Amino acid sequence: VRADAGLTLTPMEYTQQETKVIDLFSRATPSVVYVTTYTARSSPFSMNVEEMPSGTGSGFVWDMDGHIVTNYHVIKGANGAKITLANKKVFDAELVGFDPDKDIAVLKIDAPRADITPIPVGTSSNLQVGQSTFAIGNPFGLDHTLTTGVVSGVGREVKSPSGRPISNVIQTDAAINPGNSGGPLLDSGGRLIGMNQSIFSPSGASSGVGFAIPVDTLKVITDELIRSGRIDRPMIGIAYLEAAQARALGIKIPGVLILDVPKGSNAAKAGFEGTKRSGFDLVLGDIITKIDSNVIKDEIDLLKVLEKYQVGDKVTVTVSRSDGSVKDL
Repeated sequence: VRADAGLTLTPMEYTQQETKVIDLFSRATPSVVYVTTYTARSSPFSMNVEEMPSGTGSGFVWDMDGHIVTNYHVIKGANGAKITLANKKVFDAELVGFDPDKDIAVLKIDAPRADITPIPVGTSSNLQVGQSTFAIGNPFGLDHTLTTGVVSGVGREVKSPSGRPISNVIQTDAAINPGNSGGPLLDSGGRLIGMNQSIFSPSGASSGVGFAIPVDTLKVITDELIRSGRIDRPMIGIAYLEAAQARALGIKIPGVLILDVPKGSNAAKAGFEGTKRSGFDLVLGDIITKIDSNVIKDEIDLLKVLEKYQVGDKVTVTVSRSDGSVKDL
């Protein structure tokens, strides 16, 4: 654009709020990475192994040791991953560990410390509906993008890739599109409050209902994955029938029907009984209705209650038996 003689052009002026958002984006961007996953397959024309792209997503730098945090579903099924930093440098990533139950994965890159900018970590314990949120990622493989919104709800529950529930999830109306998965959700101070995880949308595009794994959950899982490479969760050691299938069979007692109890297992030693056949009849196994004082109505309740315990804890499990009796095991 050419200015006419005598006309003075002034620099674009931003509002105070715009200046804050621009500054937040510029400070946070160096911590946000682009994750590209690939699978290895043999070339039909040679003996060479080729890397075939399998997916993309976002992630962020966790610490100065080069740990990268992203969603488990971003790297699921991949043979390897490459991390592109904000400065466009690309590094091969090593898988440190993952937790499908919380949809969290930790990778590691060997990058110079000068290229590493860990994201400031906040807390999700005091989030309020209505406070501002900022989602940064690489939707559709584009360069860093920013979407803004508010906390629309807290304490939500979504299903993880393993089928277990993820509790205390943050709901936001900041647009979360494919490629934003694994990227950071920030507060107005640029601090991490969650990791973008999914959207609720029939079309797959952002519909104003996005979900993020809360950072307080993220911190516990990430630190444990970095320390040991795995997450151990308590289990009862039984196979069970999902509630929807139980209702289809006409089972009206709320609880979790036990299908099988492995021989010699701790569950068998405790006295749990699985479902079995007697001639042409099907004899239903125990139905778990309570663990300690926690009422169990379905498998979601069972999994959520087990999250309260540590491996090795002793519990009292109340079951309803096919003969109508109730037992504490």
